[in-house]
Formats: sequence, C-alpha cells, structure tokens
Amino acid sequence: MTTEETKLEIIKAAELAIKELIRVAKEQILTGEDGDISADKLKNAAATKKLAIFDAFEILTRIEEERNIITGNIQVQEKKGGFAERRGK
Repeated sequence: MTTEETKLEIIKAAELAIKELIRVAKEQILTGEDGDISADKLKNAAATKKLAIFDAFEILTRIEEERNIITGNIQVQEKKGGFAERRGK
C-alpha cells in the first residue's frame, strides 16, 4: 500500500468520524423522559455538542488540506521580505 493509498484510507475513516460527530451534535439534550435536569448536566451536554461540532469542522478542514496535497492543488503562500524582515515582526 502506497502512502497515497494510506492517506485516502485515513480520509475515508475521518469522513466516518465526522458522521458520528454530526450524530452526537444532533442528539436532543432534553427528551420527554428526563424530567428535571440539573444545570450542570445541561452545561455538560451543551459542551459535548460544541466539542463535537468543532472537532467535525477541524477534521473536515484537515481532509480538505490532505486532498489538496494528494491532488497537487496546494496554494503556497508567498513569503514577503527576507529572513530578517519576517523575524522582526
């Protein structure tokens, strides 16, 4: 298996992970059976959803970067100035 094939397999696994994170983000915090939930539990549930959403976006961004590397669509940022000018900032 080549490095490119391995990266494509990792990308497939990452896409599955994103689907799982979306499922977590879509889950209801309050259901009809819960009754009275403490504020602490609500806060933890909301934090879990937030983490799932941000993780999904982070993984998605990395997938796009890796696909661009594989296909050769890398946009190289032009460095302005010499070494001293860049280090002086």
